[in-house]
Amino acid sequence: MTLFSKSPLWIAQLFRAIVLLGLSVPAWGQFRVEVSGVGMTQLPVLIAPFKGEASVPQKIATIVQSDLERSGLFKALNAAGISLDEMSRPDWSSLRSQSVEALVAGSVTRLADGRFDIRARLWDAVKGQEKADFRDTVVLGDLRLSAHRLSDWVYQQLTGTPGVFATRISYVTKAAGRYSLWIADSDGEGAKSALSSPEPIISPSWSPNGQQLAYVSFESRKPVIYVHELASGQRRVVANFKGSNSAPAWAPDGRSLVATLSRDGGSQLYRIDLAGGEPRRLTQGNINTEPAFSPDGTALYFVSDRGGSPQIYRMPAQGGPAERVTFSGNYNISPTISPDGRWLAYVSRTGAGFSLQLMDVNSGQVIALTDTSADERPSFAPNSRMIMYATVQRGQEALMTTTLDGRIRARLAGQAGDLREPHWGPMRK
Repeated sequence: MTLFSKSPLWIAQLFRAIVLLGLSVPAWGQFRVEVSGVGMTQLPVLIAPFKGEASVPQKIATIVQSDLERSGLFKALNAAGISLDEMSRPDWSSLRSQSVEALVAGSVTRLADGRFDIRARLWDAVKGQEKADFRDTVVLGDLRLSAHRLSDWVYQQLTGTPGVFATRISYVTKAAGRYSLWIADSDGEGAKSALSSPEPIISPSWSPNGQQLAYVSFESRKPVIYVHELASGQRRVVANFKGSNSAPAWAPDGRSLVATLSRDGGSQLYRIDLAGGEPRRLTQGNINTEPAFSPDGTALYFVSDRGGSPQIYRMPAQGGPAERVTFSGNYNISPTISPDGRWLAYVSRTGAGFSLQLMDVNSGQVIALTDTSADERPSFAPNSRMIMYATVQRGQEALMTTTLDGRIRARLAGQAGDLREPHWGPMRK
């Protein structure tokens, strides 16, 4: 939810937050993943059913397969009728006839103390050689987390890049007249409510260490910025000034936020030191909003109408001269920078709708990632390989992930109702 989403006036933002959110259809905390699209090159991988997983509530192989498919880099092959574990001697000729290039097999064993021992082995099926072994021991409630860790391990073994399946996401729903801020696994499962309120909650933003969320709540009948400790549930107000307090963005060191305040008239960017003290104004004139830090913390990307229409600009993180970044299209909002600093994702008005765009920061080249018309609030995965965003599909607001070429998109859809305000959390420590 931004100052420039549908209207360049900040009062329209408040109206839209109250009215649009208030009319939403009830939504729930559970998701299903639907993968669509065809990638250019996908590695054929076979994930065999894990020995012993029939007697546990989480199907490890199914979770790993879903994770890998959603990344867009892998083509999961049919494992029906295959019985293997980490100690097996695979029939390579049979597997090669099915075009298998990588094989994962393993087991789940309940230990005497009630914990579960998860073991797996990864093979190069083309060479008929073992690549690596995986082992994890977890309590019952962490079986899904262990499966995601296994997915991350397979992903890194096969690509050389860390996986992000064991990370978390946040999002907002409204059900039965109440708004809920949810924390969920990266695939949307295992959702837990961090906050419930009769008033709208918008713009959740993860702290760099993954232990806190900043967000905007309307529970005081006006937008106020809170910082929420996830482990304890404790929270504190960090911006409750006259007018609007919105769009919090964490500095990479986690010691401060930059937010949009209208305390002095107009919407401007201010830096808020979380240790206390007076916010420091960073911008002057016009409307300036939706700040996003560069990964190294030296620059701020933001949206301004200083050129006559909303566009994305960049300036030093401490304030100063700003340079325009977007030139394609006359209405560009919601900037977010990939953690590796290579990509800028944003939303552009195209015709009567709003679609997700991706810019190569070095070259300035832009491609459209979606063909939808109501995209909002993109957020990069912490390995910079995927983007999560909100959109409308089949008449409902939903959360999506897309690969950086736009070829593989996965819908994270609730059982009923609308989902919005997504943000992808950092790597777990």
